[in-house]
Amino acid sequence: MTDMIRMRLMGCSALALAMAGFAMQAKAAETPADANVIRVIGHPDPEGLLPDQSAAKAISAISTAFISKQAPTLNAFQLVNLLPGANVSSSDPYGLSTSSSLTMRGLGQDEIGVLMEGAPQNDIGYYYAYPSQFADAENVRQVALAQGAVDLDSPVLGTAGGLLSLSLDDPAKKRGALVDFSLGSYNERRAFVRFDTGVIGNSGVRAFVSYSNNRADNWRGAGYDLRNHIDGKLLKEWGEGNRASLAISFNSAKTSTYPGPTLADWQTYGRGYNFDKNYTTGDTNYWRFYRAPFRNIYLSAPVHLRFNDRLSLDTTTYLQWGYGNSPYGTQLATTGNYLGTEALTQPITLPGADASGVATVLGNWTGNQFRGGNVTKLVFQAGAHRLTAGVWFDYGNDRVIQSYTSVGADGQVVDEWGYQDRAIRTADGRLLAYENARTLTVSKAFFVADSIALTDRLTADLGFKGVDVLHSGRNFLPGPQSGVHFDSFAALPRAALHYRIDERQQVFANITTNFRAPNEYTLYNTYDYGEISTQGTTALKNEYSVSEELGYRYIGPNLSFSLTGFHYHFRNRQLSTVIDSGGALVYSTINAGSQTSYGIDGEIDWRPAKGVSLYVSGEYLHTRIDSDLAVGNDWLPTKGKQAVSSPSFQFGVGSTYDDGRLFGSTALKYVGRQYSTFMNDESIPAYATLDLSLGMHLAEWIDGKRTDLRVNAINLTNPRVLSGVQSVGLNAQDTIGRNGTVISGAAPSYYIGGGRAFVVTLARAF
Repeated sequence: MTDMIRMRLMGCSALALAMAGFAMQAKAAETPADANVIRVIGHPDPEGLLPDQSAAKAISAISTAFISKQAPTLNAFQLVNLLPGANVSSSDPYGLSTSSSLTMRGLGQDEIGVLMEGAPQNDIGYYYAYPSQFADAENVRQVALAQGAVDLDSPVLGTAGGLLSLSLDDPAKKRGALVDFSLGSYNERRAFVRFDTGVIGNSGVRAFVSYSNNRADNWRGAGYDLRNHIDGKLLKEWGEGNRASLAISFNSAKTSTYPGPTLADWQTYGRGYNFDKNYTTGDTNYWRFYRAPFRNIYLSAPVHLRFNDRLSLDTTTYLQWGYGNSPYGTQLATTGNYLGTEALTQPITLPGADASGVATVLGNWTGNQFRGGNVTKLVFQAGAHRLTAGVWFDYGNDRVIQSYTSVGADGQVVDEWGYQDRAIRTADGRLLAYENARTLTVSKAFFVADSIALTDRLTADLGFKGVDVLHSGRNFLPGPQSGVHFDSFAALPRAALHYRIDERQQVFANITTNFRAPNEYTLYNTYDYGEISTQGTTALKNEYSVSEELGYRYIGPNLSFSLTGFHYHFRNRQLSTVIDSGGALVYSTINAGSQTSYGIDGEIDWRPAKGVSLYVSGEYLHTRIDSDLAVGNDWLPTKGKQAVSSPSFQFGVGSTYDDGRLFGSTALKYVGRQYSTFMNDESIPAYATLDLSLGMHLAEWIDGKRTDLRVNAINLTNPRVLSGVQSVGLNAQDTIGRNGTVISGAAPSYYIGGGRAFVVTLARAF
């Protein structure tokens, strides 16, 4: 059966469901005066897992009602784990470690855009986002997950995998405060406090500020994590729909990197595959060498101005800064060193060197990033046409250095932050570095769109986005490479249809294009003992994709559900992985050629009685690599294989209960088998996780103010599983290429799923 036939059958199935749902209506509702209003009478949704949607694309979301029942330690990736298409690999139960991953419909984390209050959160160099740095859960009003099509005005790049958007809670209109205290497994201790000013005088301005402190021991192996976090938001509303706000989020953390085993390591050590608890001379596997300190600050200032009934302006200005170190243990010698391709003839001063001139040191992989930008759009209503025009500008400066810092005889690090003024230097005073580069990234885009109300029920959307991405950088290491320059432009048309069958039913279809420029790591040479170990290039082609969706929604008084069929085709598919760069695990990119994917997403929310909700989501995914991969002078026979990190089937089941006194929830997630190599010669088996919560509203027993006590069980069944692929491989076993040569296998590495944890939280409003 060809892909086209499969897609037609999927389309017919979705349309048949829509027609069947329409036929089930005893009496078609009359067209309302306001075609955009969906009126539902029935039990409200206490779970907050399926908010009403009306977009011409697949979109799922979780809201406060669900978030407030979960452990307050969970990050945004963990919170959306139940939603269709979301496959979350987390290395620790509390979501503090950066050793985690999110894929959607088999597309990696570097192809998923992340916005918070309209501002991009992805790394400018490698496109990753780090959920442990996002806002505290108590301040999040909603997390929306668009599994495929991304809004035309979103200031993000390379988002074929979709968009995750966080909206912060608005400051309260009345002055008040909220305090949380949590205690849990592995010496988990967390405190959170938030203060709302209420409306300040006659200004109409209101604000909130919050602070949290979180500490937990590593659930496996030695070490512990620390996180200090501040969120704030200032809001002014006036007139009919005008509003301006300023949101700020500051994060300072020291978190552990959990080592990722190969399959052989996992079979030998299981959860015992960890860094060393105690330091001995010469040990580069000591846990203190793998604690990553980071500081980040994000600011976003979205403004909405409504000039009249026909014209409005939206503009968001944002700024970001971040500095951090992803360290590792390694050894240096006083002689035989290189700086790029230059041999160092004079020995370096190396504190703690033994008689042979060798010392254990901390390898630093530091990143210092600044980013700022603005996205602005005008929306004009002209009869049946809703016209949009806008521009986006983004500037980023990324400084990446791999240097070395001395280690004491007891394993204590002289400087865990990897600052240059305390790093090891050459005899003539230069910084001894394995990597030393600065990259300026400038993104510019314009977009236009027209949403046409063809009838009271049928809307057609047409849009176009032109995007230019410039990487301009410098390699400061001695060698054949100095300046690098990469500039690319992509034209991205799109179209969508949305038909409202009646007040409760919708069908939609869309076609979207997307592209992804190679990340900055691919631009630079890397050197090993004076020789080029990785050849930097500006010749990599942009990934380009075309995707289609066909969907149906039903929004009823007690039952809501959606079903979406999707199809993707990629050229020059770029797949992110983790590689060993001089001892540091850093992100890199593989060109996986052409790829085709298709499948079905679905979700159902049933509310049989007041305060009771049952939610079910699922996804079927079929992926196929359409080309062989070039390896040296041969070709790896990957055509027809399944894509990595792409489970064919996954589903989630969630339930909640809330009668005003007692409340609780369950969250079960099943993920099917995942291949870890392009040759499909190694995989990890299916697994399931289960989270539970049980709580009590105590307000009526105290003074009427919100007071909640809850217990959360994370990974209750404590599955001993590999939860995802950390670094993919071309082939795990030696393979004969198309030209007859033997292509050696290399073992992929994996995330070990987090263990069971219990958290008790007392939340009190004042």
